[in-house]
Amino acid sequence: MSSVLTAGDYRSNIWQLAWPMMIIMVLNFLIGIVDIYVAGLISPMVQAAVGFVTQLYFLVIIVANAISIGTLALVSRAIGAGNIKRAVDVARQSIIFSLIVTVLIMSVFIFFNREIISLAGFPDEIRGIAETFLKIFTFALGPNYILIIASSIFRASGEVKKPLLAMALVSIVNIAGDFILVFGWPPLPAMGYPGIALSGAFSVTAGTVASLAMFATGNWASLYRGGWNFSWDTIRAITDIGWPAAVLQMSWNFATIIIYNILSHLKGQNITALAALANGLRIEAIIYLPAFALNMAASVLVGQNLGAGNPDRAEKLAWITAWAGVAIMSTMALVVFIWAEFFASVVAKDSGVLSETVRYLRITMFSEPFLALSLVLGGGLQGAGDTRSTMWVTFISMWIIRLPLAWLLALNLGLGPVGVWSAMVSSMVMQGLMMSWRFREGKWKQVKVDV
Repeated sequence: MSSVLTAGDYRSNIWQLAWPMMIIMVLNFLIGIVDIYVAGLISPMVQAAVGFVTQLYFLVIIVANAISIGTLALVSRAIGAGNIKRAVDVARQSIIFSLIVTVLIMSVFIFFNREIISLAGFPDEIRGIAETFLKIFTFALGPNYILIIASSIFRASGEVKKPLLAMALVSIVNIAGDFILVFGWPPLPAMGYPGIALSGAFSVTAGTVASLAMFATGNWASLYRGGWNFSWDTIRAITDIGWPAAVLQMSWNFATIIIYNILSHLKGQNITALAALANGLRIEAIIYLPAFALNMAASVLVGQNLGAGNPDRAEKLAWITAWAGVAIMSTMALVVFIWAEFFASVVAKDSGVLSETVRYLRITMFSEPFLALSLVLGGGLQGAGDTRSTMWVTFISMWIIRLPLAWLLALNLGLGPVGVWSAMVSSMVMQGLMMSWRFREGKWKQVKVDV
């Protein structure tokens, strides 16, 4: 488990991490696109509910993602510094912490499911569907948390093929389950839309079991042999890095839910606009794939090289990774812009939803190069433990720019969905520029973390 990412050719280091992460992102995308496709075969209301609930569920796993970011920063620095014992200790404490948080959040969602759906602002037409989805997803929360934490631990050590294997299993179970459980396969009866949620629950459970089994090999086997006592110092170190990441994701996802809420207020257009946004985000995820893969690569590369005492190499790697992301995403955005009707027709069967999905894609493609800068350089900042700056950049982009502008354009000026799509583009351009400025400042090189 010694690092091979702190020396050698820059591009080889990036590629070593990026290609497995790219495949993982592709598998994630396939799961999302099949979910929304199967939902569309049932009805536009189910399709709209899946998109809305997905955003709400992202809020539920925010703490897991925040813990994983703190874990990755600490483990990658420990690996870079050659401190394997510390890396294993952080991994163990991260799993303990995530289990405690899971129990608390599950309790809230079990007892207040209906109130949460109501507070989120779901239209009456899809509220019952959303409640069913959220109930099922709640019981899959524990396995999902462990799967997220395990993936971050393996990535931090450069063992990206292990989370790739786990994700391959998740995708097979989820995609097959969508069709088998929704439409039936004797002797299994057709379950309808709840089958989409159940296939997701079964798949993350299978991936979690596989990840826990992989911890039993190599240097990570000591994770099971050591004591499982709660360490406040380690938890505090994880939390210090992770809490701004949690606030970042909360601000992003709450803002996205408010975007859904704004669209739900468009009289006569709400269901069409909601379904178009759900479809558009799924299709846009095609372009996000390389950026998220490079985001994760940048986090590990910056973390390990800072741990090895080489901040200049960390900076160089991050910029190379970021410009690669801009080039790839710009090319893909051009393809989606030109063939927007084809991509939209894959998931949209209703003519009105199809038309609005095409319009969403044609407008939002202009923001993709700036999204690449924000994601990749933001990943580098998080790998350095500088999560506070990424938090503020995202907060300003979403809450100071996107939401007020979307409300003004869509509802006050009567531009409807076009106003929302335009506000999303404007905020992302500013976010990319702000994140680039922050990274170039270089203050992240002085951030201290406990390794």
